[in-house]
Amino acid sequence: MEYKKKQILIACDSSRSLLGFRGKLMEALLVNNKVAVFTPKIHQDEVRDQLDAMGVSVYENNLDGSNVSIFSDVVYIIKLYKLIKQIKPDVFFPYTFKPVIYGSLIANYCNVNNISPMLTGLGYNFLDQSKSKGLLKKITQTLLKYSLKANHRTRLILQNKDDYNTLIQSGIISKKNKTFVVNGSGVDLSHYEYSKPKANTLSFLMIARLINAKGIKEYYEAAKLIRQKYPDVKFKLIGPYDHNVDAIHSDLYKEIKLGLVIDYLGEVDDVRPHIKDSSAVVLPSYYGEGVPRSLLEAMAMGRAIITSDSVGCKETIDLTNGHQSGFLIPIKNIQALAEKMQHFILNPSDIISFGRNGRDYAFEKFDVHKVNRHMLYILEANTVSIA
Repeated sequence: MEYKKKQILIACDSSRSLLGFRGKLMEALLVNNKVAVFTPKIHQDEVRDQLDAMGVSVYENNLDGSNVSIFSDVVYIIKLYKLIKQIKPDVFFPYTFKPVIYGSLIANYCNVNNISPMLTGLGYNFLDQSKSKGLLKKITQTLLKYSLKANHRTRLILQNKDDYNTLIQSGIISKKNKTFVVNGSGVDLSHYEYSKPKANTLSFLMIARLINAKGIKEYYEAAKLIRQKYPDVKFKLIGPYDHNVDAIHSDLYKEIKLGLVIDYLGEVDDVRPHIKDSSAVVLPSYYGEGVPRSLLEAMAMGRAIITSDSVGCKETIDLTNGHQSGFLIPIKNIQALAEKMQHFILNPSDIISFGRNGRDYAFEKFDVHKVNRHMLYILEANTVSIA
């Protein structure tokens, strides 16, 4: 009897994430399934060409994942509803908040058999915020609770256990929800190859959107402190200026662009040359991460890391059995960040040993092929009776 391929529909809020975060997963899914994506407009020709070459069906929309727009969101909901009715997916896999919330509600309404939403971190939605942002948080949490309501079709995917505990304690989900925790999005260790860092010329790198909760100000201020004592140490920053509710202040953005403290490179297509040129990678985030991709890429390439002792970030540091791969610092603590940077300046051999340990840890826990085997198990399951 011939195997009937399942139709899998993936929904995201950024076309840039499709290949970088889900490329290997789509390749694995395409072995036994048909794959379609519902994505915001694709502006990179190479992304579109590669999806076409893979055999992925592409359906585009105008969703803005970072900002609130009722009109845009309603249009998105209508388009997604029509698409689900048209292609009748066997599996619906949305990731990030808006696709998860709207998509899960629609897919349940349309009786899709396997609905597997993934929350790649909880972002701002469970942080203490001002009253105006607090209202938005309350609305988001309410919608999330309805969209993730336990039923026989829905299985929730998270990237760390802290997020699971937060959702349980907040009453968003219950013990009845079928929930899985995977090790982030994984990293392709053959693509991000190891290279020995240059310990004699110190350079720190941060890769993140320019939003407050990623720790941009903390990185900038720590860099200023270090350069007062060690003017030859270099600091680089990669990432887009993000026009959302938590974008860094325009004055800070102007200071960064001056290039007197940090070399700001904007958004780049390939981070690998920049990671290779760095001694260590920094991410002082308190955003509510899943497992930060920039840290996984740094670890894969053998770079020591400094990051926050916060949800998602702390998953990347291995402190066991003498295999330390980096440092954890308290959130929003500029002095602690500067002290750990100084540690690498004064102990350059740790840059190399921590980097090797990080590469080993990436192999052990975050290899994209291991993560994707777990993802395939979830997405290709026929029933909810999976362990």
